[in-house]
Formats: sequence, structure tokens, C-alpha cells
Amino acid sequence: MKKNIHPKVYAAKIICACGNEIEASSSRGEQVRVEICSRCHPYYTGKQRFVDTAGRIDRFRKKYAAAQKQPE
Repeated sequence: MKKNIHPKVYAAKIICACGNEIEASSSRGEQVRVEICSRCHPYYTGKQRFVDTAGRIDRFRKKYAAAQKQPE
């Protein structure tokens, strides 16, 4: 095996935005922050939630509602 080509592996603490903390091995560093994990992901929780950032869903609906009203 070649020497000095493998990344350093850390005992990392992975911290989710929901507050969940997981201990794992990582080459990214000792502390890794993620936006979503298995505790808050809709696939695992069975709950669906919409994350509407700055009214994007409303803007989408207005855009296509106006397009449907125009005569051809």
C-alpha cells in the first residue's frame, strides 16, 4: 500500500439542525454540521412537512395561475 495518500480519519460528532448528535468516523473533521438527519427526515418520521423559504410555493402558484388565465 502507498503511504501518505489516505485522508486522516477523525472520531467525529455529527450535529443536525434539529439538535440530534451522532458519533461516527469522518474524514471531514472532528465536528460536522448537517441540515437533516434520520431523526427529522420525513422518510423516517412518517411526517411530511413543507419548507417554504421566502414564499417560493406562493410565487410558483401565482406565476402559473396567471399563465392559465391568459386567453390563447
